[in-house]
Order: sequence, then structure tokens, then C-alpha cells
Amino acid sequence: MLRAAIYARISSDPDDTRLGVERQLVDCRALAARKGWTVAREYVDNDISASGSKRRPEYRLMLENIKAGELDAVVVWADDRLHRQPKELEEFFEIIDAAGIKNLATVSGDMDLSTDDGKLKARILGAVAANESAKLTRRIRRKHEELAAAGRLVGGGSRPFGYEDDRLTIRPDEAHIVKELAARVLAGDSLRSICKDLDERGVSTVTGAPWRMQVLRRMLMSGRISGQRDHHGEIVGPAEWPGIITPADTARLRSVLGDPRRRTNRSPRRYLLAGMLRCSLCGATLVARPKVDGRRAYVCAKGPGFAGCNKISTLAEDMESLIVEAVLYRLDTPALANRLAKRANGTTEASAIADALAADQAQLDELTELYADRAIRKGEWLKARRRIDERITANRKKLSRMTHTNALDGFVGNSAELRRRWADLPLSRQQAVVAAMLDHVVVGPALKGRNHFDPKRYTPVWQR
Repeated sequence: MLRAAIYARISSDPDDTRLGVERQLVDCRALAARKGWTVAREYVDNDISASGSKRRPEYRLMLENIKAGELDAVVVWADDRLHRQPKELEEFFEIIDAAGIKNLATVSGDMDLSTDDGKLKARILGAVAANESAKLTRRIRRKHEELAAAGRLVGGGSRPFGYEDDRLTIRPDEAHIVKELAARVLAGDSLRSICKDLDERGVSTVTGAPWRMQVLRRMLMSGRISGQRDHHGEIVGPAEWPGIITPADTARLRSVLGDPRRRTNRSPRRYLLAGMLRCSLCGATLVARPKVDGRRAYVCAKGPGFAGCNKISTLAEDMESLIVEAVLYRLDTPALANRLAKRANGTTEASAIADALAADQAQLDELTELYADRAIRKGEWLKARRRIDERITANRKKLSRMTHTNALDGFVGNSAELRRRWADLPLSRQQAVVAAMLDHVVVGPALKGRNHFDPKRYTPVWQR
């Protein structure tokens, strides 16, 4: 009696109901029974396409079992359940030929793979299936582009954080958290510290899983939470659902989180004033470099990759405490209040820049349509696109420079509150607060013979 393998596959089953593959298995078992074959094993790849690059583990296992001589026949519901790529079909032929397998039974009709005509038929059906798959992919892609352009809802799976199951209605308790997270990132908090805080507070994702930086970053950079439709990472217009934050906030979040200088997947920095100290002798930026005994220190480094003079160094602990005290004191001064009085204009300017970015993106889309309709030539398209891209790049840089001011929200004129919370703030937030007020600190040389902390060595240069 022939030992048969049953292979079942379905391309899409996002809810993992397995109804489609179960129907295939029932029909294949009945076919094997009619032929008098013993079902040696069933192989099921659920929710996996045969036309993409995603690996089909059960299919590969079946091939390995065929190579090992454990199977004599293969039963499938239809030939396109096995293959939609001619390359895979040829590999299948090579393996079954080497194993001496001649029996391939399908519910829709058998194939005699022992003859050239049988293999030709399989190749033709495989080519037809590949062509149909390609056409289906094009139709789906075009449909998604149309839905995106219209701002319509698409897709299934888990609901978005901040919205109800209909994916259109805002969920108030989660929307409050989304606003909080956006404000914290704009204020300088790191994604790592925010994820840790959410987990400690018992705030879970929509699936109940702990927060991961990639999940948080993807949510905050999406146009969805500001009522915008994005497609392949680009915002294409307003959506049919309401926003939780403003489009201007999304533009700022994208500028901050998309900055290539942003640190990712590295250990947290332990130096509050990294990059903010200048040597009084040569003007070079001091670098963080611990002493042999492990004490944190900043030095004016000299050598390969460093342009310093190696004549200035300072221990970090007392100096950072001094600068923090100066920052806290300055929070309550009229000078800072006067400087931040211009901040409303900055906010208005940030909104204007965000609007300009959206307008330029819309113009790029319009330009692409004109080129696609042959209304303009390729040279004209490239020339116009270059100018728009230059404006987008310049405005993104401007927006990036404006985002740091949120770090002082709630603390101006209220240094006591910041002092109370300082030790609990993540290092990234502390750095953002300091950077919002301090441009840099000039570090002078230590006096010979004096081995205690000397505050006079440090001259803060404040932001204007």
C-alpha cells in the first residue's frame, strides 16, 4: 500500500481559524481512501502564500521526508496549493524523480508525473497559476493605493491602540495615553524608558503583550493617530477616522524618531553633558572617558579621531551637579521667561512647517500623476521633483531643530517641581531639559596644587 502525504495550504487566515485548510484535508483524506493509499502524514501551511518569498516550513519538511524515502505519493486539493512559482515546481520534479515518486493526486484531477506530457501539463498549470497570482497582486496593490488616496480604512488584524474594534472610534482611555507618549517623545524621553514605564504601570498593548520599542516607534510615527492615511510609510492625505494628536505633532514625531542620529539598540548613556562641554584652551568638545578607578570623567582627547589638546579633564559627578543646579535656578529667572515668550511663535512656525511638508508631499503625488498620464516629460518631472525634495529636506531640518523646546513644559517658573522629579526622570529627559536651556559649558584648566572641586572652572553658555 502506498504511503501518501497530504499537503494543505491557504494564503490568508489572519484570525487562524484554519477553516480553509481543514476543508482541504477532509477532501484529500477522502481521495486517498478511494485510491487505497495510507495517509502517512499531513503537512499544513496555514496563512502562508506560495507566491511570495516567505518560507513554508511544512512544505520543506515534506520534501525532506520524500528525500528520505518515507513517502510514495502526494495528495493535494489543487495543484496551485503546492506551487505558484515555476522555480519551485522544477525543484519538486527533481526531488520526486530522485525518490521514484510517480503519483500526484489532486481533488480536481490526477497528474501522471511519470510521463513528459504529465509534467508538461503540470508546468502549464504552474505558469497559469503564477500569472494569476501576479495579476491578483497587481489588483490588490492598485486597490490599496485607491483606498489610501481616499483615506479609507483597510486591513484586519488587531485594532490600533487608541481606537475601538471598528478601527474608527477613538477609545478615550488609550487616547489619553497616546497623547502622553507623543508629548514625552517630543520632550526628549527615550523609547526604552517609555516602554519600561508603561510595563511598570500595567499598560499593555492591544494584544496584551509588553511594549517593545519597535511597536511604540511604529505607532508614534504612523499618520493614523493624527487622522491621516499613510501608505508604504508616506502620508497620502486625511483619513476617514478622527485623529488623537494633530498632523503637526505627527510631523514633529517623524522628524524626531526618523533622525538618523538618534541612538538605537545601544546601552543607555551615563553622561548627562555628553557633547556639551568645550575645552577653554583649544575649543574641542570634551568626550566621556572614565578614570582607571571607574569614576566618570570628561577629557579633551587627543589622538586618532580626536582633535583635542589633552590638557583639560574633569570629573563628572560634582560638575554635573553644579550645572543641574544652575539649570534649576535659571528656570525661575525672568531672563528665561522672556526668551521663552517667543515660543508661541515657534509653535506657530512649527505648525506652518508641518503644513508646508504636507503640501509638498501632495504636490509630489500630483507630479507623479502628471508623469504617469504623460502630461509631462521625464526631464520635467525630475527637475520639479528635485526642487520639491530640496524644500522637504530643508523643512525637516528646521522642524528637527524646533522639537527640543517641549522638554521644559510644566517646569518654567516651577523649578521646585523639576527638582522633586529630577532623580526619577530618565537620563534622556534630563539631557533634553538641560539642552533646551544650555548651549554648552566652557571648561577651564585646574589650578596646580588644588585637588578639590573648583566651580570657577566652568562657564555655562546659555541658549538665546
